[in-house]
Amino acid sequence: MRRLAQYASRLRLWPDTLYGRLVLILAAGMFAGQLLTSTIWFETHDNRTLEIPARLFGSRLADTVRLVEHAPDAATREAIVATLGDDRYRLQWIEGAPQPVPVTLSLAQRATAELIAGVIRKRLGEPIGVHLISAQVRDDEQRRTGVLSLFDSRMPTGVFHVQVEVPGQGWLDIRANEGQAGMHTERGALVLDYLLRIYLIRFAAICLIAFVAVRFALAPLRRFAAAAESLGRNIYRAPLPQAGPREVRNAAQSFNAMQQQLIESFAARTRFLSAVSHDLRSPLTRLRLRTEMLPDPAWRERLRGDLEEMEGMVRATLDAVQGVEITEPRQRIDLASMLEGLAADACEQGHRASVTGSVRAPVPGFARNLKRCLQNLFDNAIRYGGEAAVSVSDEGRGVRVVIGDRGPGIADDAMRERVFEPYFRIAPRAADAPGGTGLGLTIARSVAAAHGGTLVLRNRVVDGRIAGLDAELYLPRDD
Repeated sequence: MRRLAQYASRLRLWPDTLYGRLVLILAAGMFAGQLLTSTIWFETHDNRTLEIPARLFGSRLADTVRLVEHAPDAATREAIVATLGDDRYRLQWIEGAPQPVPVTLSLAQRATAELIAGVIRKRLGEPIGVHLISAQVRDDEQRRTGVLSLFDSRMPTGVFHVQVEVPGQGWLDIRANEGQAGMHTERGALVLDYLLRIYLIRFAAICLIAFVAVRFALAPLRRFAAAAESLGRNIYRAPLPQAGPREVRNAAQSFNAMQQQLIESFAARTRFLSAVSHDLRSPLTRLRLRTEMLPDPAWRERLRGDLEEMEGMVRATLDAVQGVEITEPRQRIDLASMLEGLAADACEQGHRASVTGSVRAPVPGFARNLKRCLQNLFDNAIRYGGEAAVSVSDEGRGVRVVIGDRGPGIADDAMRERVFEPYFRIAPRAADAPGGTGLGLTIARSVAAAHGGTLVLRNRVVDGRIAGLDAELYLPRDD
């Protein structure tokens, strides 16, 4: 089965989705079963093809027996036999005992013998001896093709060899070719009817049922996929409902247990870092006091800078953990007002910041985390590029925010990805500008991912030269 799937995959026949594979397996299985059982249809139509000639032949036999039986003398009987015979209906008297019925007759031939005997008995009003030697279906050219004559013959013919008793006179051996009495079958009409009504309609019905049934059966799997994707953005999402079949309930219970364990793990990590931060403040405070008591001003200034850097790193680490952790409900956010507020705050602090563009409708998300993300992007643009020029565009299915600066940019493509790594820093443009902790972009990209969005950095090129760096944030509307 695995080798067959690999071979089908090379031929691009094996679907890439579980939904498509299940539909293909069900449809192919049902179609194969139809092919294997189609012989029943062929045999039935073969028998029906012989039924009409057998009835006509039985009626003709009954008339023959009646005429011969009531002939006044032997000469008249011979004349009747000679008159009735032709190329398609040959009669001759049997000398001695008739030939016994062959034991090799099939069930269909035995049924034909009973049909002929029944027609004769009904026409004559009494039973007579009828021995069917053979009964076959042949095509227009009198070839014995079996069920294939259903497809390439306009008027399949029944070929009969019968020995019938004439009461009080003896036995007649009769060989006859009996057609459909003018009922012609067009070439290929039966096979087209079979393919259309049996195969095509049934195959379409099977595919329709398979599409609906498989889609219904895979609904829990789609819910699990959606829940797993949502869990990556918001670990505090609502638990999965434990409903449906037992296997689905067990899987939902395991998923909810995993979610609860992750929540407890993150809470424990936050508590640990908070405890470490709290415990470090006491020795840092003592070190700061001892630093101020140093007699040498140079050493005092050096140690003071080191202590400030340590305190900043402790605060930044704790802020990083709290910044990417989603602890608030999802809500609709007026993104334009949030950007304008951040730009106004930056201007009040003496920096250059502007916002252009508009947002037609609120964006779903987590307000506190999203503001933290945008604030970090504002800070980076001002620190490394001297200003924050924001352009926002509403694309219907999402909103794109570009925060640009006029700095030197980042020429190295690999470097533009490395700046998202924790504690990786690039020196600010101004020598006297304060440097960051290297966690701002890390937090920003994590928040973007929690909203199902993306954050990338691109150089803005004007006249072939780098004129600044653009931080492009895309937030989808998934509600």
